Amino acid sequence: MTSGTPQITLYNTLTRTKEPFRPIDANNVRMYVCGPTVYDFAHIGNARPVIVFDVLFRLLRQVYGADHVTYVRNITDVDDKINARALRDYPDLPLNEAIRKVTEKTEAQFLSDAERLGNLPPTWQPRATDNIAEMQVLIGNLIQRGHAYEANGEVLFSVQSMPDYGQLSGRNLEDNLAGARIAVDAHKRNPADFVLWKQSSPEEPGWDSPWGRGRPGWHIECSAMSERYLWDEIQDKLSPEAHRHPHAFDIHGGGLDLIFPHHENEIAQSRCAHGTHAMANIWMHNGFLQVEGQKMSKSLGNFYTISQLLDGEDFGGRKWPAQVVRLTMLLTHYRQPIDFTVSQLVYAQAKLEGWNAALDGISSGEPDEKFLDYLADDLNTHAAITRVDALLDRDDPAANRAALGSLLLLGVDPKLYLDQLREIVLGPALDERAVEVTITARLAALNAKDFAKADAIRNELAEQGIALMDYKDENGERQTKWEVKR
Repeated sequence: MTSGTPQITLYNTLTRTKEPFRPIDANNVRMYVCGPTVYDFAHIGNARPVIVFDVLFRLLRQVYGADHVTYVRNITDVDDKINARALRDYPDLPLNEAIRKVTEKTEAQFLSDAERLGNLPPTWQPRATDNIAEMQVLIGNLIQRGHAYEANGEVLFSVQSMPDYGQLSGRNLEDNLAGARIAVDAHKRNPADFVLWKQSSPEEPGWDSPWGRGRPGWHIECSAMSERYLWDEIQDKLSPEAHRHPHAFDIHGGGLDLIFPHHENEIAQSRCAHGTHAMANIWMHNGFLQVEGQKMSKSLGNFYTISQLLDGEDFGGRKWPAQVVRLTMLLTHYRQPIDFTVSQLVYAQAKLEGWNAALDGISSGEPDEKFLDYLADDLNTHAAITRVDALLDRDDPAANRAALGSLLLLGVDPKLYLDQLREIVLGPALDERAVEVTITARLAALNAKDFAKADAIRNELAEQGIALMDYKDENGERQTKWEVKR
């Protein structure tokens, strides 16, 4: 971190406080965020952590340098939900072949959605099925250290073996036991024990292991992938200080719904497998998303995938440019619940249009210092966006450049928004060159005083969402500008 750069502070779910961010190794800042389980297309609630932690990734790169930040976001491609979806969608195929079809299609859609929403690709994006050996090593360590045991064909983590289990969620062991259905899982030593490895039938996906052919539990996947890509793969690059904190990294992120049991159990596995005091120093969680004041659910008919929002007309009866969706997510502080509404999307779109007009002719700029201070204050995107508006109110070229540089750090690009809007309005069959040719024909009609033809061309373009603005150039010649309108 160089002089003049902001001190980042982040809210840590583990300590319930906002803390100065001090990386274990400032030359190797490391962050892991739980990615999707690829059994269904990502919905708009899934988009929120993708966008939130992309902004944090960008801020860390700004402060510490792009080559000094490692960001891992996983793909969970082995899970019972995937098996169920494969059986439902491809009942005539062998299960493993059906699973491959589901995961490949769903992962490709997620990666496309994430890119369209303006997110940088993570440094690593590992698939769970490529890390089975690493999971088995962790499980073996847990058994050897007395934190896991075999029972009824499964390997289970023993929560009673970890005295401070429950620190992240604030749930003590008695809370976890309350109401537990002991009879259902009689093979467990404790009803709160959770699965590390489970048996697979001949039809189910499985891997050979010391405990029989089977597949991993959900939680062990992230413990293994975070350790591999934030410790094993880069050990030789890490400072001596980092080696005094083995297997630990800086930031772990995800949605509030992952605090318990997923993140709690990740901590238990990772710490107990190595006898260490920390898995990640800071745990960050974004708030929930609801739609038009209601919890999003298929039963309420208000469940929307990202691709439906961008490519369909289900939400508010129209398609939305991806930049509008991104800005809408950033108008609310990441830890607060967000009410995703048509009116908020309209508000965000109006903002982008105003920024595009104000920044006409500005191509680059560095982020504003006060903007950086707001963003460094626990990702206060709302205050940071307000600062952009204040800069543009000055109507000053230097302030405008700083405003653009600030927006680009958020992954918000007014010019990209305009391109996306044009694509929605014009469609893939009509390109900008065709519009220019049509406008040239209209100018010829005007110069020939064929006003009826000129009006007909204007009306035809208006029906396609293209507005024309006539003006005189410096030589007094008639010219026409055009822009896409909603």
